[in-house]
Amino acid sequence: MIPKIPGLSLDAMDDEMQLVQLLQEFCQRTRKEVEVYFDNAPAGQMRARTFGLVLARFIRQGVSADDAIRARLTKLGNVARNWTVVSSDHAVQTAARAARARVLSSEEFSRLLINSLSEKRSDAGSRTDQAMGKDELTDWLQLFGSSDEV
Repeated sequence: MIPKIPGLSLDAMDDEMQLVQLLQEFCQRTRKEVEVYFDNAPAGQMRARTFGLVLARFIRQGVSADDAIRARLTKLGNVARNWTVVSSDHAVQTAARAARARVLSSEEFSRLLINSLSEKRSDAGSRTDQAMGKDELTDWLQLFGSSDEV
C-alpha cells in the first residue's frame, strides 16, 4: 500500500511509521480500527504493536504479509464478513471474498485515505455540523457497510 500513497516511499527508512501515522489520523476521523501488516520484520522486533486504533503486525522474514492476512481471515471465520480487506494482491482478494470480507484495492483505499485526511486538514476548525455529501456517503457505505443506493 505504501507506494500507492503520495508522499510515501518504500525507500524511506520510516515508511512503515509514516503509514501508521496516516492510518491513526484516518482511524480517529472515521472511528474505525485498522490492522496493518508489514513484511520482513527484523529479528527480535515485536510482532505486533498498537498505535491507538491501529494494530501494526510485523511479519518475520520467510513469511509474507499476504500469507499472514490469509491466515488471519481463516482465524476470523464467520466474523471475517465484518471486515474490509485492503490489498491489490489477487490471492489475498480471493481469500477475502471466500471469507465473505469486503475487498478494497490499495488504490481505492489510498484515494479514500487521502480524501479523508485532506478534508480534515482543510476543514480543521472551520467545519461545524455540516451534512456529509452524497458522494462521500456513498464511498463510506461501499467501504464499510451497506451497498444500498443513497
